[in-house]
Amino acid sequence: MQTILGSGGAVANHLAIELKKYSSKIRLVSRQPKKINETDEIFPADLTNKELVSKAVKGSEVVYLTAGLPYNIKIWQRDWPVIMQNVIEACVEHNARLVFFDNVYAYSPDEVSHMTENSQKNPSTRKGKVRADLLNMIFDAIKEKGLQALIARSADFYGKDVKTGFLNFGVIDKLKKGSKAMWQSDADKIHSLTYVPDAAKAVAILGNTLDAYNQEWHLPTSSQKWTGKDFINHIAQQLNAKPKYYLLNKTMIRLLGIFSTTIRELKEMQYQNDRNYFFDSTKFDKRFSFTPTSYEEGIKESLM
Repeated sequence: MQTILGSGGAVANHLAIELKKYSSKIRLVSRQPKKINETDEIFPADLTNKELVSKAVKGSEVVYLTAGLPYNIKIWQRDWPVIMQNVIEACVEHNARLVFFDNVYAYSPDEVSHMTENSQKNPSTRKGKVRADLLNMIFDAIKEKGLQALIARSADFYGKDVKTGFLNFGVIDKLKKGSKAMWQSDADKIHSLTYVPDAAKAVAILGNTLDAYNQEWHLPTSSQKWTGKDFINHIAQQLNAKPKYYLLNKTMIRLLGIFSTTIRELKEMQYQNDRNYFFDSTKFDKRFSFTPTSYEEGIKESLM
């Protein structure tokens, strides 16, 4: 049995398909889980409920924590530590290996221009500190409780079924509608993006590779150094649209944040957009002889 905690998102849905290569039994866990494969087992659960998490994990060989919470720091601070503690305890109790789908928030702002698995964890933001604390919980459990776990880390991601990725809603969706594209802070800076199907394949590979555990892994991401303008120009060309765009800068975020909590929450994260943001997946690519999907191909698939 392989279990996805936090099913229903773009990455989790692709992961459910990939896991069929490794197991005939897939369990999908969320508040309102829906089958992806015909044979999937669905298990409704709130991951903040310790008893339900234990029941959801029972019988699992590998557990994938892919849950996403609303983009609100108060919810993150309240719920993420509880969820992680519940998952760690359940995995230890039932002798299940843990794969945590992570982002780059824990890295120091000084590391963003070239991130590797060895980049320094020294977050400057509240959300980054929450993520760093989760990583510490996992590695403390590895040392003290015998947990087998790994970190599968992604850059900002995109893909055909991604609704929340800024390339999708800020560029693709807007240009399709004939509107100006939106980019954050500085469109002249490099910004790596991970293609969701690649991420899902890689997470499944890692979860089923015993010697990958107790390590951090960057999921396969194109090494092309495209800027915001490169993405906008290429997508506009594919759509036969004009590559017009506006910048969502700190001033706009402050003003629009009066009316939108989500936009207000973006303010502290702009260090990821006002400088080059390059995500290096060399470790995974070499270990598993994996060639990440190019931006040209990934965007082509995303536009279909």
